[in-house]
Amino acid sequence: MATFQSNPGSNGGQAQGEQGQAGFGHRVDRIGSDAQQLWDDARGAVTDLQGTLDLKGRVERNPYMMLAAAFGVGYVLGGGLFTRTTARVIRLGVRLAALPMVKDELLGMAEAAMRGVEVGASRVADMNGSGNTGAGGSRDPQV
Repeated sequence: MATFQSNPGSNGGQAQGEQGQAGFGHRVDRIGSDAQQLWDDARGAVTDLQGTLDLKGRVERNPYMMLAAAFGVGYVLGGGLFTRTTARVIRLGVRLAALPMVKDELLGMAEAAMRGVEVGASRVADMNGSGNTGAGGSRDPQV
């Protein structure tokens, strides 16, 4: 900000005032050009962001996915992130995500149990078969 000092001489004070006005005008012009440069930079950044995101192309390729994304962003920005409904949805999502893992684990346990039953059955069959061979000498009857 320009400050004007008055000198006792009339010509000196007038010359310094004119010089102060020229300096002020120069500053206003410089602020205006800086603001224009900032506007141009912001416009360029937005154009670059649009090119990077390619929102129009994404909407044309996957309209329902973009609609869901817009709904999600609006929900979060609208303050819905910390509500009871969100907590319920997250719990449901975790359960549904854990379901395939639990199913795989249960199938693995069932397969292991079936293998154990098969091994146990074969051992019982071997024990029954070996008991007959010990008593009669051979399993096949003599003709």
